[in-house]
Amino acid sequence: MTVRDLVILGSSSQVPTRFRNHGAYLLRWNNEGFLFDPGEGTQRQFIYANIAPTCITRIFISHFHGDHCLGLGSILMRLNLDKVPHEVHCYYPGRFKAHFDRLRFGTVYHNTLNVIEHPIFESGVVEERAGFRIEAAHLEHGTENIGWRITEADQLKFDKEKLKDKKIKGPIIRELQEKGHIEVDGQKVSLEDVSWVRKGDTFSYVVDTRECKEAFELAKGAKLLLCEATYLNEHKNLAYEHHHLTASQAAHIAKKGHAKKLVLTHFSSRYQSVVEHLNEAKQIFPNTHTAEDFKVIPFEK
Repeated sequence: MTVRDLVILGSSSQVPTRFRNHGAYLLRWNNEGFLFDPGEGTQRQFIYANIAPTCITRIFISHFHGDHCLGLGSILMRLNLDKVPHEVHCYYPGRFKAHFDRLRFGTVYHNTLNVIEHPIFESGVVEERAGFRIEAAHLEHGTENIGWRITEADQLKFDKEKLKDKKIKGPIIRELQEKGHIEVDGQKVSLEDVSWVRKGDTFSYVVDTRECKEAFELAKGAKLLLCEATYLNEHKNLAYEHHHLTASQAAHIAKKGHAKKLVLTHFSSRYQSVVEHLNEAKQIFPNTHTAEDFKVIPFEK
């Protein structure tokens, strides 16, 4: 079984603290390494997490505020230094390609890394390949900002007991899968008779936004929702003023979207502890967790 988890490499917002680095999140899923918003110091966070950056296959930049992208250049240079043989796909708001280029080529180095750029201009399905569907949605922030939704493809699963009962085994299983039906001992057997479809899981990433319909759409049915909770409800006026969410608002998004698990992150440096964030959110959405640097959150199948 491949690794399926979310590794928190940083959980602070604009200003890092002694215990929380700028945000960065690694989702390891079905032989892919999805890196979201590598803030300043992300390369070093990989070292502390004891994870090789070479696992990164796709990088997502929600927007170009510094705490969400200043680590991009060093990560790409590290992958270049490690001479990774695979392509590295980068997704970002297309209107800000100049910022992406400055981060990528801001220093002198011999480029050998094969970076595939995906500048995003519209909401919707960005890509559907390698067993995943990647969707983007523009959120409500002070600058163009994209939330992400990744869904794995549905999988056909055979019921072993039903296969045995119908005396189906060996090569004829593949024949059944290809044709949709076969005949065994004079009896017609359809694929639906001995199988079922496992719906693909969804991971959603909502950060730096006010409450908006796009945030709710991204969260809908997510197995795991990683959502910002910059402020507590007592500071909801600051949240609105700076285009952010409170912990209770994040929980409301998870509840209304019927998400399965919520992880809060992107905490303001004004809070030394995030226990109150957790308590506030749990009153609305019980299956809530808080991000902590180097915490590994299971993404169960």
